[in-house]
Amino acid sequence: MKNITFQNGDQMPLLGLGTWKSEEGELYKAIREAIHIGYRHFDCAARYENEAEVGQALSDAIQAGDVQREDLWITSKLWNNKHKKEDVGIGLSDTLKDLQIDYIDLFLMHWPIALPPHIIFPANGSEFLSLDEVPLSETWQAMEKFVDDGSCKNIGVSNFSISKIKAMDDYARLPPACNQVEMHPMLQQQDLVDFCQQKNIAMTAYSPLGSLDRPARLKKEAEPMLLEHPVIDEIAKRRDCTPAQVLISWSIHRGVAVIPKSTNPKRLKENFAAQDVPLAQEDMDAIAQLDKGFRFIDGTFWTVEGSPYTLQELWD
Repeated sequence: MKNITFQNGDQMPLLGLGTWKSEEGELYKAIREAIHIGYRHFDCAARYENEAEVGQALSDAIQAGDVQREDLWITSKLWNNKHKKEDVGIGLSDTLKDLQIDYIDLFLMHWPIALPPHIIFPANGSEFLSLDEVPLSETWQAMEKFVDDGSCKNIGVSNFSISKIKAMDDYARLPPACNQVEMHPMLQQQDLVDFCQQKNIAMTAYSPLGSLDRPARLKKEAEPMLLEHPVIDEIAKRRDCTPAQVLISWSIHRGVAVIPKSTNPKRLKENFAAQDVPLAQEDMDAIAQLDKGFRFIDGTFWTVEGSPYTLQELWD
């Protein structure tokens, strides 16, 4: 398996298994099956509300001798309502308990958005905290302490723009090890990829297949269908693979980690095999022409009336 090497020498597998939107009961079986297939990178988050199920699957797999903890790469994310310095540790502690592990390989700030501790998801604009009230620096500096004590091997960010990462130079003792963002052929974010790779910040792509199973409230009318795009389909036929495998391989060819989600055993195997799908330069060039700057997860849910956040400031 190909890896990304972090500045401290840690190696994160380029291919992982995403766990967002996985059905209760199905996720446990998917984790156990994925480990048998060869997956070692698992992407989790408190907000997915399924870390306890992930943790039970990982614990059982370790106890069964299927894998050792040190061979696993586990990413999790701090939710927006744990951004205050006194709450960051609570967020990490809850995740470690649910996942039944002593340390996280990579702990990410999920969004550059702050919420009060009692709000999971805001119903209106009054249920936010502004970044003046809880600066990103406060959250980050609290996260740094967990690298010092070993409970986080690496810390990073998610949904951060170039300008937000640049701003970290003013307050970060430890630079972010990784930035996880939506990325696929219709949102290639090449400037962000180039910037992060120049700064030795690893990148992970979420929603690499278009996130077809995300909640209806996050969908738009007449959305593009990545898995049915004629260019992707033609490459898949030429390379004797599936469109999903083309999309996964494209990310790996760019040196960007990718975390497709599935609980289907057949697709788990297909997705894992995608790391061996060869793409020629002509394939990469054809895919490069598909970029439309289109976000499936566009962040509008953070910009309800009265919110202190705007899309321009979010993605700046």
